[in-house]
Amino acid sequence: MARNVELLLTENIENLGIVGDVVHVKPGYARNYLVPLGYAVKPTDGAKKALAARRAEVERELAALRKELEQLVEKLEGAEITLERSCNDQGWLYGSVTQHDIAVALNEAGFNRITDRHIRIGAAIKRIDSYEIPVQLDRDLRTEIKLWVVADRELNLGREEEAETPEGEGAPGEAPAEGAPADAEPAKS
Repeated sequence: MARNVELLLTENIENLGIVGDVVHVKPGYARNYLVPLGYAVKPTDGAKKALAARRAEVERELAALRKELEQLVEKLEGAEITLERSCNDQGWLYGSVTQHDIAVALNEAGFNRITDRHIRIGAAIKRIDSYEIPVQLDRDLRTEIKLWVVADRELNLGREEEAETPEGEGAPGEAPAEGAPADAEPAKS
C-alpha cells in the first residue's frame, strides 16, 4: 500500500500549498477530503496546463496580500490597546481576556484582517496588568502590541487597614488625633 499519494491542488489549502502545486499526502486525506471536495486531482500534463493561468492569478493575489500584511505589521508596531474588565479588589478578573477579545479590540481600533489565530497568547489572561502580546500574521511577519487590562471601577487595594482604625482614634502609642484633647488617653483594645 502506498504511503503517500501525489495530487495536483486545484484550490489553495492552508499549510499544504496553492493552486497548481503537486503535493504528497496520505491516501486517506486524499480519498476522504481533497478529491471528493474538488480541491485536488490526479497530476497530468493537461491538468497542469489548465491550472497555469489560475496559478499565476493566485500568485499575484498572494503577493498583494503579503504587501498588505507587511504594512499592517508596521502599523501594529508599538500599538497599545486597553480592555476594561470587572474584577475583585485583588485584581483577579471575574472572566478572562482571550485571543478573541484581543482580536476584536484590534479590529475595532482599525487594524483590520486580524483574526483570533494571529494572536499568540499561551493561556487566557486572568489579572489586571499590562501584557506584551505577540501578533503573528505570517511565518516571518511578527510583532508585539501592548495590552492594558484595567478594572471597570476603582479598586479598594490597601484600604482595609484604614477601615480598621476608626477616624479620630489612633493606635496605642500614637499622638492624639487633631482636635482631640492632648491629655486624653488613647483607647484601650
